[in-house]
Amino acid sequence: MKQTSAKPKGATSYKETKFGIIPRSRLLKLEIEGTKKGLNFIFKLVSKDKSVEITPELICQLHQKAFGWIFPKWAGKYRKIQVTVSGKETPSFYLVPEMVMNLCEDLKERLSHLPKRAEKSFIIEAVKLLAWFQHKFVFIHPFQDYNGRMSRMLTILLLLKLRLPPTEIKVEKKADRSRYIKAMQKADDGDISFLENIISETLLESFSRI
Repeated sequence: MKQTSAKPKGATSYKETKFGIIPRSRLLKLEIEGTKKGLNFIFKLVSKDKSVEITPELICQLHQKAFGWIFPKWAGKYRKIQVTVSGKETPSFYLVPEMVMNLCEDLKERLSHLPKRAEKSFIIEAVKLLAWFQHKFVFIHPFQDYNGRMSRMLTILLLLKLRLPPTEIKVEKKADRSRYIKAMQKADDGDISFLENIISETLLESFSRI
């Protein structure tokens, strides 16, 4: 079974939810509420244990907390379908569990080699790590939907672990979302600098407000 992100221009999308089949306009409000639930889960988690590790189990739990009340049938479970995103097919669904496990192990190793906070290179290397993780997660596309939201929520978890401002990349406005998507596409082609720039700018804005 294959799912595609392509839709006829001007089409209104509908999805089957716990509340019935609803249009995109209504679903958007639920998605925003779901993201809030996910972030609340993250903040509570980190308040209890700042050393909390990102594991496959935690990733599934976060997805379920955020979206399980909307999509109880599949939220919190790895996808069992093939998905095409922006014209590119994601990795085969049966590879997802192993890829997520490897991602978490790789993340743990990279975190252990970050410079100390007092070193000048700390922020630069932290941004590189965040961009790498965010792109890799979306590339794997572990879930049927909301992988972009998940990658950004997990980035906030990483920021909290690194004792950096828990800021989120702006994607609500059309221009911001277009820039973010282009940065992800550039990363697909091997150039992650565009995504690093977006994350750096977002962090700088947060620092300026502190």
